[in-house]
Amino acid sequence: MEKIKSYYQKFKWPLVALGLSLLLGLIGYATIVFGGRFVVDDKDLILPAATVLETKDGKEVGEIYTENRDLVAIDDIPDHVEDAFLAIEDNRFYQHAGVDFKSVMRAVYRDIVTMQKAEGGSTITQQLAKNLFLHNEKTWMRKTKEVMAAIHLERNYSKQKILEFYLNEIYFAHGVYGIGAASEYYFNKHVSDLTVSEGAMLAALSKAPNTYSPINNPEKAKERRDLVLQQMERLGMIETEEMLQLQGKTLGVNHEEPEDTPWLDSYIDLVIKEAGDEHQLSLDELKRGGYRIIVNVDEQAQKIAYDAFQEDTYFPGSASGTEGSYVLMEQKSGKIVTALGGRHYEIGSMSRLFVNKQPGSVMKPIAVYGPALMLEKYQPYTMLTDEKQSYGDYTATNLDGNYSGKASMYQALKESKNAPAVWLLNEIGIPYSKEYLSKMGINLPDDGLAIALGGLKEGLTPIQLAEAYSAFVHEGDMVNGYAIERIVDRDGKTVFQAEPESANIYSPQVAWNILRMLEGVVDEGTGSAGDYDKALAGKTGSTQHPFAEGKVKDAWFVGFTPEYVSSMWMGYDQVDEQHYLTAGSKAPTILTKAILSELDKYQDLSAQFDKPVNVEELPEPVQMPVITDLSSQFKFGGFSLVKGQLDWTPAGDERVIYHVYRVQSGKDEKIGETEGEGTFQINRVNPFKETEFYVVPYNPLTGQEGAPSNRTTLSF
Repeated sequence: MEKIKSYYQKFKWPLVALGLSLLLGLIGYATIVFGGRFVVDDKDLILPAATVLETKDGKEVGEIYTENRDLVAIDDIPDHVEDAFLAIEDNRFYQHAGVDFKSVMRAVYRDIVTMQKAEGGSTITQQLAKNLFLHNEKTWMRKTKEVMAAIHLERNYSKQKILEFYLNEIYFAHGVYGIGAASEYYFNKHVSDLTVSEGAMLAALSKAPNTYSPINNPEKAKERRDLVLQQMERLGMIETEEMLQLQGKTLGVNHEEPEDTPWLDSYIDLVIKEAGDEHQLSLDELKRGGYRIIVNVDEQAQKIAYDAFQEDTYFPGSASGTEGSYVLMEQKSGKIVTALGGRHYEIGSMSRLFVNKQPGSVMKPIAVYGPALMLEKYQPYTMLTDEKQSYGDYTATNLDGNYSGKASMYQALKESKNAPAVWLLNEIGIPYSKEYLSKMGINLPDDGLAIALGGLKEGLTPIQLAEAYSAFVHEGDMVNGYAIERIVDRDGKTVFQAEPESANIYSPQVAWNILRMLEGVVDEGTGSAGDYDKALAGKTGSTQHPFAEGKVKDAWFVGFTPEYVSSMWMGYDQVDEQHYLTAGSKAPTILTKAILSELDKYQDLSAQFDKPVNVEELPEPVQMPVITDLSSQFKFGGFSLVKGQLDWTPAGDERVIYHVYRVQSGKDEKIGETEGEGTFQINRVNPFKETEFYVVPYNPLTGQEGAPSNRTTLSF
């Protein structure tokens, strides 16, 4: 017993030390093997990828990213490209479990021999772990954490998946991340089409991307590529003859600097805003989410509009800095094909597409005339009061100061008369008008008659007005505008597909009547400035400047062709007495027509609007003549023996009716009428008495007489 006790005393502490060492070793081993879960953040394995914007034809028009990365699946990467990276970075990748102890020992040996820290020893899995989870951490535990994370990755992911993570994660210089984007950047091809030499060139970049960039340092890049090929040959991945042949090749770089496309900046920002507002995709999510967004831009139409916006002659103003915004939308679908938020717009700046501006008279069709025509009481040729009137504290005045007493709705709209519009809004009622505006998504806080003239507290945007006017060309149904056609996530799943949305606002007949009236605005009214020889209808608008008397602050033209609805605003961002427009609504009208004329060269826009089968045609306005050549004479023969005949030059419009009056004391007597002809026969006359006559043209559409003719005396 004493002997046993003696042995115990002798070996007690060594045994304790050994036990503690084993325990600590087990703890350390367990920590390294199982502790990786505390280092690895699964969120970091979801690599940020660029969101690509492309047209329906697959043409890329923009990218949104923090890191320019195009994720590719490992199955799309050729074996010889994988081999190139394995050869130069980790040729024992498929043999180790995340840490290659043979490589580590070689690295330690080199450190001792060179008496300095030499590179090497890290596997592809370790490099991936360091890049994803340690973020250049410079601590004593960094290498341990790297090993822990690498082992964790190896325990939870296949070798192929780890290699896929790695090839998609690494940096390739020039802001390019991942082999997918690198393949496109350096060789202008998909990764699946890379040759052995090209794969070796990309693998050469992995050690020091900026140093071995074939664009910055082609000689160093070739040396490094040839080394990769040499390693591939040494490992039996390629034959010696193939190595020599490939080393004799040039780098074969096919890099093209992306075209500078400033004309697309406004549209890209419109897409970003729509993605956030309608699809809850924030800018940060777009920068990392790797979405593919198919957009409705017509790049040709977008550039035509952008180029026109660069011409100063289209933007007359008192000082430099005249601005504008413009939207062109397909009238049937609502697809926004062109959008400009400013003349020299840059991504991230203020887009005037979303800035509310006072719309002026472009409000008249949607706030007054359209709603009024939905009431049986009113028709396009209904006569409206055209007088300067006060409604409480509000007085409506025509811009030119002229009043005709009565004017048809058609004439009032064509000439953009203010007084009749305000009078009519007062007649139909502001609440009734606002009901129709609300149907269009225009909810106004305003409650005054100034609504008729676009005098709004908050104003409207070009997109809102384009949508509202779409109802006139779309048989009474307003379509909602949209820029995004489809959204596909990084897994190829379609998460959104656009379906055109519309709301019924007017009857087809009312919509057609307004369309024809707005054609009159363009043909003969306030929208006649500029040149465009195809079908176009629309309305001008302008607002008075608050600080420069008699000057214009905002100018508009909103109109439509059989294919498109357009909306254009002009003005200044700053509002002071030094900044005002000098041409009013003529300027956006002229520019809109110039853009459409240029677009017509490529698309052959329609020459006329096609009347829907379920509506009646709106008669053209009757052109009332002024008769100054009325003459009279006697005619002999017939039952009455003596007759009188009046003659005058009739109007070209045969719809004009002529009322014939005999002058007499008191009230003149209407003795007859004739339609479309310039002669009238008086059967009963007294040849011994002088009698005066005159003719008054009558408009059958408005029910109004025109100006009396000169008087003529029938006598011998």
